[in-house]
Amino acid sequence: MSPAAAAPHQPAVRPELRLVLAVSLDGRLAPAEGGAAQLGGAADRQVLEEALAWADAVLVGAETLRQHGSTCLIHRPPLIEARRRQGCSAQPIAIAVSRSGRLPSTLAFFRQPLARWLLQAAPIPLGPPPEGFHLRLPLDSWRQALAALAALGQRRIVVLGGARLAAALAAEDLLDELQLTVCPRLLGGSHGWLPAEARVAPQARAGWRLVEHRALPGHELLLRWRRPEAQGVTS
Repeated sequence: MSPAAAAPHQPAVRPELRLVLAVSLDGRLAPAEGGAAQLGGAADRQVLEEALAWADAVLVGAETLRQHGSTCLIHRPPLIEARRRQGCSAQPIAIAVSRSGRLPSTLAFFRQPLARWLLQAAPIPLGPPPEGFHLRLPLDSWRQALAALAALGQRRIVVLGGARLAAALAAEDLLDELQLTVCPRLLGGSHGWLPAEARVAPQARAGWRLVEHRALPGHELLLRWRRPEAQGVTS
């Protein structure tokens, strides 16, 4: 047996994933009637931009883009300058997750000053990515896709939603950190940050550690919970 064959299996390296959301007191993302919701205030916006400044890229679901029209940007000059000093672009790469790869070209997303990549779950046709995207990657499985993103230098990724995207990652225990801003509102309805039918991986149901809690202006509360360091996550 060759040394390579005798070597123990090495897990594929993947990026660190931080889910960043503003939620109501009852854990909802949107009003009962649906539609886009802007729950967080100025303080939530600040901690959101801090998370974006930490990230190499963001993951955002196609339906979330259709609802909101755009993704989140860093606006605070000190955060942008800090990224530039580290040799990073002003904004993290925006990675849209879509089964069809079709998003309306009229979305403000396609005019935002950032690089746009596409993770497409359906079979990818030959040829360049759809107009408005700089790169297209296959989403055959989440572990394969995340390993590919890590190989392309994306070591820290913020997940911006929506709920179906969060559920898909929780189902495979791929979320390393939850950053939730709890906002002083009750919304009711069924639009939780995890859908009612979501199935969370057994190993992800417990073991979370509270690493930060911070009272924010406007009676909001920042909570950050982390999973124990997992094998295969980039440092």
